[in-house]
Amino acid sequence: MLTESEQNLVLEKTRELCATLIAQPNMGTIRKNIDSFMADEKSRSDYESLMAKGQELHEKQHKSLPLSGEEIGAFEKQREAVLNNPVARGFLDAQQALHQIQEKVTQQITKTLELGRLPKEDDFEQGSCGHGCGCDHNH
Repeated sequence: MLTESEQNLVLEKTRELCATLIAQPNMGTIRKNIDSFMADEKSRSDYESLMAKGQELHEKQHKSLPLSGEEIGAFEKQREAVLNNPVARGFLDAQQALHQIQEKVTQQITKTLELGRLPKEDDFEQGSCGHGCGCDHNH
């Protein structure tokens, strides 16, 4: 267990990492794309409708119910409309960028805790994200 002093140091260093992430040059664009999307009611509505339809089709498929060509075609048409909307596309790109950053940070932290030292590049080339990571890599 960490002492209060150690906890404070970890928190301080975590905040430094957060400040570094926020200071990245592309972070302004990412934030702008998210804000633009959140302010655009039609783009949000179209995106939410697509996500709901995708979930509905996924659940239907999970229950081994057949999907009609009509359902799939309508979903694909709706998906293309969302992807061709620059505001929604910017939001999706921003989401992906944030996910990649989060995944990289998580991999570094997980590997550090797993190894008990700072990981080297070849520590990540072993095909594992870490013990119990839940991915499909071989451990």
